[in-house]
Amino acid sequence: MLSPGLPQGAVPRLERPGPLRDRVYEALLELITTRALQPGQHLVESELAGHLGVSRQPVREALQRLNTEGWVDLRPAQGAFVHEPTEEEADQLLTVRTLLEAEAARLAAANANSAGISALEALCAEGEQAVEADDVDGAVAVDARFHAKIMDLAGNAVLAELAAQVDRRVRWYCTPVARQRGHQSWTEHRDLIAAIAGGDEQRAARLMREHTEHTRRSYHARARP
Repeated sequence: MLSPGLPQGAVPRLERPGPLRDRVYEALLELITTRALQPGQHLVESELAGHLGVSRQPVREALQRLNTEGWVDLRPAQGAFVHEPTEEEADQLLTVRTLLEAEAARLAAANANSAGISALEALCAEGEQAVEADDVDGAVAVDARFHAKIMDLAGNAVLAELAAQVDRRVRWYCTPVARQRGHQSWTEHRDLIAAIAGGDEQRAARLMREHTEHTRRSYHARARP
């Protein structure tokens, strides 16, 4: 049921007691965003329940919630399938991401302190190590933390809330191109850190805009011959 090559132990076992439907929802969403469950893949309630160690009821409730949020498609007489995003959907979301992240970079350049810069540098080093190890999932996870840290340094709670709403979908779209972007993505991160550390608001915004646009173009080019 799960994608070939899923690391042993990657499917979480859920602890009790607790709001099981919420835990199941989070577990399935993580498997979708990391593409352990691939777009278009059939989701069988009994198999998911077995993997997660729960009954079918919380799985069914989680799938209904994921359907409402656009992660899963429920097809009459066929069942549940991981949503297959269209090129237009991806383009719209990644365009919004560019707007949010460019402003965050500008504000971070205005507000960041030495501790914040050090945190960005540490994350960048961690990401570079993941690329060297060909750890795609690890690189994507660190990339998300890097961008979240810039958002944190921006100091704008409303901007951070908006970014959080698109964060998981950004990870979903970035995973297929993470290996292709590889070292270049982290070189761009290094340039961003330098601009933020230097307090150059306009350069930081421009570099972030270019960085996110590179990812958007890579996503659209991934299937071309």
